[in-house]
Amino acid sequence: MHHFAYAGGVLHAEGVGLPHIAETVGTPFYCYATATLERHYRVLTEAFSGLDPLLYYAIKANSNQAVIATLARLGAGMDVVSEGELRRARQAGVPADKIIFAGVGKTRAEMAHALGEGILSFNVESEPELEALSQVAASLSRTAMIALRVNPDVDAKTHAKISTGTALSKFGIPFEDAPRLYAKAARLPGLKVAGIHMHIGSQITGLAPFANAFALMRELALTLRAAGHPIQHLDLGGGLGVPYRHGDAPSTPKDYAQVVRNTVGDLGLAIKLEPGRMIVANAGILVARVLWAKRGRDKTFTVVDAAMNDLIRPTLYEAHHEIWPIAEAKTRLEPIVQDVVGPICETGDYLALDRPLPPFAPGDLMAFMTAGAYGAAMSSSYNSRLLVPEVLVKGADFAVVRPRQTYRELIGLDRIPDWLTGAGPSAPEGAR
Repeated sequence: MHHFAYAGGVLHAEGVGLPHIAETVGTPFYCYATATLERHYRVLTEAFSGLDPLLYYAIKANSNQAVIATLARLGAGMDVVSEGELRRARQAGVPADKIIFAGVGKTRAEMAHALGEGILSFNVESEPELEALSQVAASLSRTAMIALRVNPDVDAKTHAKISTGTALSKFGIPFEDAPRLYAKAARLPGLKVAGIHMHIGSQITGLAPFANAFALMRELALTLRAAGHPIQHLDLGGGLGVPYRHGDAPSTPKDYAQVVRNTVGDLGLAIKLEPGRMIVANAGILVARVLWAKRGRDKTFTVVDAAMNDLIRPTLYEAHHEIWPIAEAKTRLEPIVQDVVGPICETGDYLALDRPLPPFAPGDLMAFMTAGAYGAAMSSSYNSRLLVPEVLVKGADFAVVRPRQTYRELIGLDRIPDWLTGAGPSAPEGAR
């Protein structure tokens, strides 16, 4: 469910017509609906009624500070995977003791910064990281609360690039190594074992992979407790899928919660969840304007002002995003098969291939649906294209929560060395 619907002949985000936003900020732009963010957080919380899980929003899905602040005000903690994400969370007003630091490649500098901030805990991904965190914490006279990320070698039945719980992925420690590494963690200075962490992938639409992985976490929790480790929580990660196509029916939060109850609900451990996509995906859309309708010999191309640098999911993950015309009258036209492509000089610069859509004319607006997760967060300035604005809607109001980048800002990131400007000393004799 989302809060984008036609009213008065045009597509609205909550109570705001999208043409009005387009006129105000230009195109392309991302638009997020506060009502959807709030609803999804509430639905997930209510599904776990009785278990009282702690929800840590996975910032990597959408790192805009307005989105972070919206969820923080609802009670969410934050799951971060870099110092930059940690700083974003803190800048948005998230208390440090509601932040978990995950990620397979934390640097010592990031560890020190997080310890200095006083974050809640770390999800540790490897034995070398465990040793490094111990050294950093001890050198700062700090104690790092930790959970080890355990790789259960469970196939999540999702896209290979977002499957993280098999033995072939870079994430976590092998399940069979967990007892040894928990014993080692208990001996290392500066560490305090608090829980177990797992995350088997993203956009998981069936429940069997979760059930299999959670059963293994139950087994491990019982083994570790029997060995005397003070396991206090299970962090079950995220990964619940969302409907990208009309007619998709992924598992519901209620059904997902029941799997958690059935497998680990009786252990008396605090349950932590790291939802990302499930919260923000269909809370956001990308709005673009048609530049040209181009008819080739074998194909029709609709060229828009958004491109793969703005929304890379179709070319990176072969992902499908529904496309809605902003003008409702367009929905009644006979569709034609077309590719929707951008201006970037890559054959891979497409947003939809062989899609039956209404015929579009230059100036028409279209919306790429379910683009709130891994859209703006993965965008780039490839081809020296400006990062596009992000807009947050609440009721009849909207605010620009990331302005469109300017060319001065973009080009100003570069520096030309003195030897290319003539301002510096000449090159040494031997270097000429």
